[in-house]
Amino acid sequence: MSSTRTEKDSLGSMQVPADALYGAQTARAIENFRISGQPLPRPLLYALVLIKKQAALVNADLELLDQERAAAIVTAADEILNGKHDRHFPVDIYQTGSGTSSNMNVNEVIARRAGQILGAKSKKPIHPNDEVNLGQSSNDAFPSAIHVACAQQLQERLLPALQPLEKLLAAKSAEFARIIKIGRTHLQDATPLTFGQVFSGYARQIQLAQERLATESSGLYELPLGGTAVGTGINTHAEFAQRTIGRISKQTRLPFREANNHFEAQAARDALVAVSGSLKSCAVSLTKVANDIRLLGSGPRCGYGELQLPAVQPGSSIMPGKVNPVMAESLIQVCARVIGNDSCITLCGLGGYFELNTMMPLMAAAMLESIDLLTNATTLFGDRCLTGLQADRKRCTELMEQSLSLVTSLAPAIGYDRAAELAKQALHEGKTIRELLLAERILPAEELDRLLDPEQMI
Repeated sequence: MSSTRTEKDSLGSMQVPADALYGAQTARAIENFRISGQPLPRPLLYALVLIKKQAALVNADLELLDQERAAAIVTAADEILNGKHDRHFPVDIYQTGSGTSSNMNVNEVIARRAGQILGAKSKKPIHPNDEVNLGQSSNDAFPSAIHVACAQQLQERLLPALQPLEKLLAAKSAEFARIIKIGRTHLQDATPLTFGQVFSGYARQIQLAQERLATESSGLYELPLGGTAVGTGINTHAEFAQRTIGRISKQTRLPFREANNHFEAQAARDALVAVSGSLKSCAVSLTKVANDIRLLGSGPRCGYGELQLPAVQPGSSIMPGKVNPVMAESLIQVCARVIGNDSCITLCGLGGYFELNTMMPLMAAAMLESIDLLTNATTLFGDRCLTGLQADRKRCTELMEQSLSLVTSLAPAIGYDRAAELAKQALHEGKTIRELLLAERILPAEELDRLLDPEQMI
């Protein structure tokens, strides 16, 4: 805080900085939860503020809140949504498991700022509980905000980032369609295929990742709002939830709806666990793609060397000229974090005891971090690795000709056992399959060329 002066808050004896927009409950939370120095993720904060804004408008329409005071609450909320008061939300992620500390932080900041906006017009201070939190509880407002924030980040950031990645992989599949390379299974040589086929598999993985995320994220559109304390809707108007959620849906352009069952919606966070599982699946797919590209680009002379990765930065502090696959490694590390976050989110999902889950702030932070990391990492990987990726046709041909697995195409003509013997003999004598067969005159040259033609194997 910029000021060290303090004043007594009207809600209690707790001293707070004179320029703070929050009040006593927030001050206590700040004092109690000096743990990580990580405040609520901004997408979650703004989702919670959005709920307060729309709730004020609905409560005014229902004649439960004075129109002028509701307008002041809306103006204060809009200021926060525009990033004007971020410093007044310092409550740590590791706080009350229901998110009550952050909910009251938002209630108090909006109440105080709305009071300032009203100024002399206000006969009494705007109350954070009675007016800003009207018709709500932390137990339904906070999980609703989590759903809104995660759905927005998925739809506005991650899914739009995965789409161009899929297109880049599909474009590489088309570009590499005629480049034949050796396949590998169990890390051993296998039969040939094209690089285009390889990259078509990668593109399909990312396409499926998007489909899984879209399917599972549908659960986020059910909001617990309206259940208040334990799901019964105590102290809220019968029309409050439907009207407020309708406004939230209109502003976000996402199909939010009132939960079918408020007791499930407040006691469990299964929808978040399911979405996290899809994020983990996406991370696994991205790791596969990044690892393959990293390994296929190994070398440049003593590795596979079938791919040529863009040299985005010097890769060694001691070996001159060495260039490492830094973008792939960056993405792989992000994916490891996302997989770890999924374990955290799963454990948080186990924190639903009786009528409330009490691990929601951590759950939300882990989920939003995963979405943010995947969004940024996939974008960079596409821009700085895939875009400039090249296939080395000559190296692919060399490795394919050396492969003993080419003998597979001879099995229909000479039998499996004889083909296996020839593979072992070629390895022992240091010859290619073609060289051995020509020397042994097992098949006519024309027939051998036909059977060993890679075009016939793919």
